[in-house]
Amino acid sequence: MSDNATILKRRERLLGPNMTTFYADPVHIVRGEGAWLWDVDGKKFLDCYNNVPHVGHAHPKVVEAITQQAATLNTHTRYLHEGILDYAERLTSTMDHDLDAMIMVCTGSEANDIALRMGRAVTGKTGIICTDNTYHGNTDLVSHLSAKKTPIGGPVDWIKKVPSPDTLAPLGGSLKAQSQAFADEIQKAIDTLEAEGHGFGTLILCPFFANEGFPDLPQGFLDPTVDVVRKAGGVIIADEVQPGFGRTGRHFWGHQRIGLAPDIVTMGKPMGNGHPVAAVVTRPEIMTEFRTRFGYFNTFGGNPVSAAAAMAVLDVLEDEQLMDNARDTGDYALGLLKQLDHPMIADVRGAGMFMGLEFALDGDTKAAADFCKLLVEDMRQRGVLLHSVGRYYHGIKIRPPMCFDRGQAELLAETLDGALKALPA
Repeated sequence: MSDNATILKRRERLLGPNMTTFYADPVHIVRGEGAWLWDVDGKKFLDCYNNVPHVGHAHPKVVEAITQQAATLNTHTRYLHEGILDYAERLTSTMDHDLDAMIMVCTGSEANDIALRMGRAVTGKTGIICTDNTYHGNTDLVSHLSAKKTPIGGPVDWIKKVPSPDTLAPLGGSLKAQSQAFADEIQKAIDTLEAEGHGFGTLILCPFFANEGFPDLPQGFLDPTVDVVRKAGGVIIADEVQPGFGRTGRHFWGHQRIGLAPDIVTMGKPMGNGHPVAAVVTRPEIMTEFRTRFGYFNTFGGNPVSAAAAMAVLDVLEDEQLMDNARDTGDYALGLLKQLDHPMIADVRGAGMFMGLEFALDGDTKAAADFCKLLVEDMRQRGVLLHSVGRYYHGIKIRPPMCFDRGQAELLAETLDGALKALPA
């Protein structure tokens, strides 16, 4: 039997206090397969949140690739090895806009840290713009972008945060006006950075605005923003840690879905299906400038085992047609979710294997936060794992592995229906 209280005490003693866990009653997971997880007591959970095992928990082809390479060779990139080169060619072949050069690292945080330094290397300016409801990682540099926690010392004046797009409360007062209103906010931030002497160098955003609540935005939404950034001589980073690798169903990358041509693309979590691997992709001239200015090296980034794991993920995505599955099963699941009936459901939206519900109480999204928290906990007890999202954590994020099937979508919808009926407004 699981003794969570004892484990939590050991964690605090050995790993330090305030380590985050999901759920009031944390889940003690011991095994995973596909979209399923099992706890120490043998209870089965449907994983509708964890995008790290992108092609499914413990996928045998990824496990085999890691095992075979680890049994043969694992070292760093100061020795020559073709695995990283083969992967770089295959990965960059999925992108346009001359995005042909890659650095492999271990985490999305590292990838975004490097991307921001690339922006500084190219522009010579320190100013960074992000949204006011985002998360891009936890290195010292990247942590300053976080909307939820301010680093010690308080906000830095070389980072400006602009209001994020929103479905229920769009910038500019309407969905039609929102695209230009977002660009206008970017322009204000650029003007401030220039006036304060930092200069504007880089805009970083998730092209799906995942942590912002993934508002339903049309292709071309960012066109006015791109015009503003290009006029100011800035660099655009697309953080693809969440929407990348086919998750949205109809495009391999989130920036393709929204019609953005970024200068730099970052990726992480799903890239190695749980193996710690991440990457930065950019144009050759940006890579050259960065390499010249920084002389960057990462001991573990791009090691042969990481390259093998990442290559296996691409193999599985292609062999099992998982992007098509994300489209078809995602459409089916979204249709089921839109049939749910509860007075606090304010919107149901998503794309591919990335969907969710936004809640409001009498039109107030902030007032729905406690309800959403209860719903997440109730679903955990019913054996379905998902989590909250949004400015006030007033919505739920559904982001299952790409192998999620129609039967599992039906189970998700049925379980949500039961939980919603048990939690009246």
